[in-house]
Amino acid sequence: MLPRLLTSCAWNALIAVLLVGLTGFSACGSRKATLSLLVWEGYADPKFTKEFEESHHCKVTASYMGSSDELVAKLRGGSASNYDVISPSSDVATMISKAGLATPLDLTKIPTYTQLSPQLRALPLVKVEGKTFGVPFMWGPDPLLYDTSAFPNAPESWDILWDPKYKGKVSVWDDLSTVYMAAQLLGYDRPDPGQLYNLSDEQLENVKKKLLELKPNIRKIWATGGELTNLFENHEVVLAMGWPLMTNDLRKHGFSIGETIPKENTTGWIDHLMITAASEHKELASEFLEYMIQPKTQKAVTDVTGYVPANPAAAQFMTADERKNLHLDDVDLYYQRLYFWQDVPRRDKYNQIWNEVKAAQ
Repeated sequence: MLPRLLTSCAWNALIAVLLVGLTGFSACGSRKATLSLLVWEGYADPKFTKEFEESHHCKVTASYMGSSDELVAKLRGGSASNYDVISPSSDVATMISKAGLATPLDLTKIPTYTQLSPQLRALPLVKVEGKTFGVPFMWGPDPLLYDTSAFPNAPESWDILWDPKYKGKVSVWDDLSTVYMAAQLLGYDRPDPGQLYNLSDEQLENVKKKLLELKPNIRKIWATGGELTNLFENHEVVLAMGWPLMTNDLRKHGFSIGETIPKENTTGWIDHLMITAASEHKELASEFLEYMIQPKTQKAVTDVTGYVPANPAAAQFMTADERKNLHLDDVDLYYQRLYFWQDVPRRDKYNQIWNEVKAAQ
């Protein structure tokens, strides 16, 4: 009896509804797009991606990387087509741009780009032959994290990690940042901090020796933010090189965590958003970049990560305390404490040294 009760038009509408519900196709036959991200932890939180999904009728999925080298390996290992948007840090952004792994951006489609920090936009990290391959997104330090129940006052120097009192109670990141930190302690950043990224063979051997001396104190070399958070919460470690993201997460969990930049200063990073050369959704990805650098979105990302937004206009949505905690009240002074990651010409040699440190018993 049903066919006689429905008009031809009604039948078409019913079939369209069934197609959308059962197959994910719209009436015009197009599948709901999925935008795939390969980014740092905290950069795909539903607190800010959901709004984009709803306004653009798409799905945002994310995989997380544990280091810059992991990102490059995946892009070069044949899986680049699995991802549309990536968030390389300043140590590999230039390499990715020059290697053709990202697509040049049409900045006329990203109007908010002009609001981003002039200092960050002026850097040559993602500019090749007059083309721009990424937008600055978030930036921040690699700080020293400490359990305030063990340290009533913030440690003053990175050398606290080597103190025999903390045998088995230290964690460092499975990343070249740990190499840079040891090089800072050896004074290789003076007078030129850029030397950290172009160490000689002799300097690298000395860094290796310094890190081998640290091995007895290392409880675990962490690879993900969640891993380090668990190490602190389980009271397995009291000191670590970490990210503000872990500080944020631990404080949300009620853990007494402290964060400081020691007297030697620290390295820092600028994360960019890029569109992969292999992306099949470049237009949608471009709209996603525009959305992610808008002031309100930047504020939401900062709430999740504790990182400093690349768009200074995000400050208008913050309290005075939030602006102070992010050093937006004196950005220029904060810049002086951070040695932003740069391209490492001999990255393979650095990785060889780091891998030898990890493998040593």
